[in-house]
Amino acid sequence: MTTKDKAATLLEALPYLQRFRGKTFLIKIGGSAMDDPNLVSSLMRDIVFLEVAGINPVLVHGGGKAISTAMEATGLEARFLGGLRVTSPEAIATVEETLGNTINPELVDLINRHGGRATGIPGTGVFQARRIQGEGEDGEPVDIGRVGEVESCHTDDVLYATTSEIVPVVSPLGQEIDTGKTLNINADLAAAALACTLQPAKLVYVSDVPGLLADPGDPASLIPSVTPGAAEGLLDSGVISGGMIPKVRSAIGALQAGVDKVHFVDGRVPHTILLEIFTPEGIGTEITR
Repeated sequence: MTTKDKAATLLEALPYLQRFRGKTFLIKIGGSAMDDPNLVSSLMRDIVFLEVAGINPVLVHGGGKAISTAMEATGLEARFLGGLRVTSPEAIATVEETLGNTINPELVDLINRHGGRATGIPGTGVFQARRIQGEGEDGEPVDIGRVGEVESCHTDDVLYATTSEIVPVVSPLGQEIDTGKTLNINADLAAAALACTLQPAKLVYVSDVPGLLADPGDPASLIPSVTPGAAEGLLDSGVISGGMIPKVRSAIGALQAGVDKVHFVDGRVPHTILLEIFTPEGIGTEITR
């Protein structure tokens, strides 16, 4: 790039910086986007960029593959039903250990090393949850153990962090309302529930797919922008399938609850958040009301 090109890039971002200064972005990171340490480090540096630019990033992270690896190391089988991890009483200890003592502090450390300020917040202090059942092949309810869905969110710690110019990094664990026990929560659903309460300007899902695809087998069929109604149509037709189903359903719910816009971006692309938010053409898919 020439010096003129670099200046043009900075000026292109100006209206977006002006529009979103003081706003909150809720960012969920997960999937194989978390497998490459260099990409994760780059993403955390971009989180620092947002904070320095006057935006309040809130980070919710998953940890699926790391949890599966940790479970296998202790002799536990990693099983899923309908996209939800079957979490036995023995497995929940491994889930909590991996999320709270490995992934969360590593993300906090990366943000701090890049010159930002971050704090880890256990999801059990944020998400009040109720236990849920899975669904078998014939639609019958199936016990999947210590798995929950969010009933309500306590956001005092999150808001204290953002008003103090500190990035809150939240794990997808909940506290069961009736017993106080820890429940494992799908990170996409946890992020959407927190977005419904915080009402951020943007909810951004960073995963290992380019966005919503008209042809799931063709990355070139990326859909740049879609309405909630059109997204429902893609769900009904089966175009959106697998792990994207809970992401899209939770995104639609967040929009209905008042979130301005939801983005799906590919975390395997360096600086994917900055390219999606601060350029006119973007890089992923946006769902907007």
